[in-house]
Amino acid sequence: MPNIKGVAKLAGCSIATVSRCFNAPHLVRAATLAHVMAIAQQQKFRPSVFGQQLRKNQTGLVGVVLPSLANPVFADCIGGIEHALNQHNKRMLLTTTQYDSTREEPLIEILLRQKVDGLLLTVASAENCTALASLSTENIPYVLMYNHAPGYETVSIDDRKAARDAVQHLLKFGHRRIAMLAGFLTASDRSALRYQGYQDAMQEAGLAALPLTEVDFGARTLEIQLQHWLNKMSSCPTAIFCSTDLLALGVIKALRERSLRIPQDISVIGFDGLEYGQLIDPALTTISQPNGEIGRTAAQKLLKRLDGEKSLEQPLFLAHELLTGHSVGPPKVSGALAA
Repeated sequence: MPNIKGVAKLAGCSIATVSRCFNAPHLVRAATLAHVMAIAQQQKFRPSVFGQQLRKNQTGLVGVVLPSLANPVFADCIGGIEHALNQHNKRMLLTTTQYDSTREEPLIEILLRQKVDGLLLTVASAENCTALASLSTENIPYVLMYNHAPGYETVSIDDRKAARDAVQHLLKFGHRRIAMLAGFLTASDRSALRYQGYQDAMQEAGLAALPLTEVDFGARTLEIQLQHWLNKMSSCPTAIFCSTDLLALGVIKALRERSLRIPQDISVIGFDGLEYGQLIDPALTTISQPNGEIGRTAAQKLLKRLDGEKSLEQPLFLAHELLTGHSVGPPKVSGALAA
């Protein structure tokens, strides 16, 4: 079986030089690197990953905890994570909480038992997650994605400001009765911040915020819940701001089943910037967030920490964008809908 000593002998160099060719090629002269790699390929020599891990005291594994894979937002995020990790020959171990905060701590523990070098996490609430305190106590590197709270190293957009921008877009069209539909705020601090942004915009416009409607992210009964909500209101909203694009698409489906037109009868705006929203007619107006970049940037920050760089322990806000589709228009003159 070929080994590093044999490659070094055939290449006419030291074992240390061969080792650098595989572990730190940027430190080796180009001609030497090409010569050693050619010999290694001829001899079918592959360095021992296990040996490298022992020397570095790292497994090359990064644990990732996300709320769900049903939402394409997180699939795009995974793509960004993989892009960053692949460049450093690291692999990802992925698990999901299904928006159940009680699963966060046991799932993180399972990943730690797999000897991951660090963690990339999206939790229900950074400020209320007991597992994060344990990770800090044990000095285990981690970076949060989508969450943002003081004292944590996170990568996200400014959800509160982005939501405010969305509602202000509706206000510019003349809407005054604007309702908000969101996933349970306890399951997502992002939804909670977006609700605050909704309240900010309504208050700045001198308008009363309508009662928030919360739904289970995984619920299959959105149509029924939405119809019940609209029928119970004394005066229906002229526009609905949804905390995710998936909810917005569900709302549009439910409204169409009531023979309501978008945006002629009611306007709908989402949040996420999913490609699916741009494929429907009318195209969904939404807040777009750079999900792939969030994953890639968070992974890069974690890799720097694994290399010994000190954590900044502060949020990094990436830019969001308002995508103006055709699901938003001026309100009906009557300001009310037929049941």
